[in-house]
Amino acid sequence: MRHTRNAVAALLTILAMLLTACSASSGSDIAEAGRPVHLTFWSALRGTQEVVDEYNRIQHKVRVDFQQVPSGAQGGYAKLSNAARAGNAPDVATIEYPQLPGFAIDGVPRDLTELLPQSVRRKILPQALDLTTLDGHTYAVPVDIEPMMFFYRKDVFRKYGIPVPTTWAEFASSARKLKKAQPRARIGSFFTNGALHMAGFSWQAGGQWYQTSDDTWRISMADAPTRKVAAYWQHLVDQDLVRVEPVDSQQWRAHLQSGETVGYTAGAWAAGSLMNSTPGGKGKWAIAPLPQWDPAKPSLGTQGGSTFVVTKDSGHPKEALDFITWMVTSPDALRAKLSSGVSSAYPAVPSLVPVARKEMDTGYYSGQDIFGLFQESAKLISPRWKWGPRMTSTITSVEDGFAKAGAGSGTVIGALREGERRTLPDLKSLGLSVTTN
Repeated sequence: MRHTRNAVAALLTILAMLLTACSASSGSDIAEAGRPVHLTFWSALRGTQEVVDEYNRIQHKVRVDFQQVPSGAQGGYAKLSNAARAGNAPDVATIEYPQLPGFAIDGVPRDLTELLPQSVRRKILPQALDLTTLDGHTYAVPVDIEPMMFFYRKDVFRKYGIPVPTTWAEFASSARKLKKAQPRARIGSFFTNGALHMAGFSWQAGGQWYQTSDDTWRISMADAPTRKVAAYWQHLVDQDLVRVEPVDSQQWRAHLQSGETVGYTAGAWAAGSLMNSTPGGKGKWAIAPLPQWDPAKPSLGTQGGSTFVVTKDSGHPKEALDFITWMVTSPDALRAKLSSGVSSAYPAVPSLVPVARKEMDTGYYSGQDIFGLFQESAKLISPRWKWGPRMTSTITSVEDGFAKAGAGSGTVIGALREGERRTLPDLKSLGLSVTTN
């Protein structure tokens, strides 16, 4: 009996300790549940503060702490890389498509393959989702995707009876007609800092700078389609049919504003940018589909576009992905973003096009249904393109060569070959298996 009483007493003591611990734990959980989960979010995208404010307004289970970061490799990307190496990356970050593979290889974004619901996947344009998927694994959720378009001064084309080109052969012909009619005018520009523009042109032509198979990366920045594109632009440069200048430079903007440059090839996002940078062009500019190599087999590449990632450092991946999903799919999120100013970014979720169309005043383009045009163009984006693991350094290498080509001391294809050559050591230093054509 004494042993039994002792055993019961010991058991009661243990139960009391467990109940005390459980009570403390439960109280802690309840206290934690009573407070919102905090997410940190870094982005360089304009309008993001308004989006975060709206999310924080409509619900109270999650509070997003937003930090605007500089765009570009030396700004937000360097900050994100350093934070990830220190183990304190934000919960959510914005990464553009070309940089995503590099961050994925460095282990910054969380693998979302099993976390992203099919219901969300079905809403996203397949070509956009494909750009966030590497070797069967999804690492980000697309925000926008930017089919390349042709922006042109319709008043100048009409004045000189120059047809709006639908093929690249017609583009060159129209360039010659324009130069003859107005010697100081040019149909467009070869951008010495336009590696991503050239990538979009090569993409359209069927080029594949990068491919992956059996854990091996194949790099081919001078494949047959790319050589065709490079030779085409080299001819335009050699014949002085396009300006040679950096995009977004003061001289480039001055030529647009003066009417000396009457065309611009860029992603759909550039419609809003053109409105902001060249306000005097209202009613003069229009947008057309990018010229095709073969109208019977239309295809497009992109120039621009961003994604949202949940980082591996996030302690709240579910809440982070829920927040991302809302930002990407919610009409309220898009309206909040557009409230910050003019934006023509084409949403990766096509069902949001009516929202974008309603929110944007297209009087600058004489009421043209630009989002309807973007929507049709987005369907033509080829799904075959893959970005490489170190695009930032690759872009720098190529643009060094483009500057030389523009100055007459190099060639367009030579710059691309040099970019490939200088990229190989970067890839091998990552321990990747790499082959070239």
